[in-house]
Amino acid sequence: MSSPATDTPETPPRARSRRRGALALLRDILVIVLVAVLVSFLVKTFLVRSFYIPSGSMENTLLVNDRILVDEITPRFGGYARGDVVVFRDPGGWLPPSTQPDRAPVVEAWEWVLSLVGLAAPDSEDHLIKRVIGLPGDHVQCCNALGQITVNGVPIDESAYLSLPPGETAASADAFDVVVPENSLWVLGDNRYRSKDSRYNQEQPGRGFVPLDNVVGRAFLVTFPFSRFGTIDFHHDVFGGVPDPEAGAGALAQ
Repeated sequence: MSSPATDTPETPPRARSRRRGALALLRDILVIVLVAVLVSFLVKTFLVRSFYIPSGSMENTLLVNDRILVDEITPRFGGYARGDVVVFRDPGGWLPPSTQPDRAPVVEAWEWVLSLVGLAAPDSEDHLIKRVIGLPGDHVQCCNALGQITVNGVPIDESAYLSLPPGETAASADAFDVVVPENSLWVLGDNRYRSKDSRYNQEQPGRGFVPLDNVVGRAFLVTFPFSRFGTIDFHHDVFGGVPDPEAGAGALAQ
């Protein structure tokens, strides 16, 4: 015989109410998740992106496997400054052809989801990160008698961020003399003797310059490992005495 509680007429409505409550909760959770994914996607697309550092070319400012955040929106309004640390797409020929190993579809799908919300950066190895030394129109030379780079005739003291081999004092092992074209940047790595940067890509179609259209944004924060959490120093003061380029100087490099 069934128990009296099972036979009460109130039970079916209660069961339906519980089912409706569970469905409503599931619906609310789904909406919250979708909104969170959408917001994260918009933030990643228009505001901030996450990258990791695949090489030692920016040591000791940035170390291999550091996770960083890149500000995509501020430079669109204020432009870039000498000293900024920027992430950019390969202008062509800077990076060797990459071959991705075959991975399980589940792994690929999971990484895609994480990249969608900015928690993974699978395209980091297709990008580069360097420090801006020359802006459009700047005349950048290396090196003077003290081994310093000059920008528009003014020597810059890069000791605050340069990583040089023992015994080396010159800011570059190779001389260069360039005028930065319009809508381009001249960029160098802080680990100056272990960085394939603008100096070593002058034979490429872009002649070592980085088009502004290739720049993703300005790196501003190390997020991982937690022991290195903190802002990235742009050392704008190093370039404080550099004058603006002469009018029309950018055209000299065309």
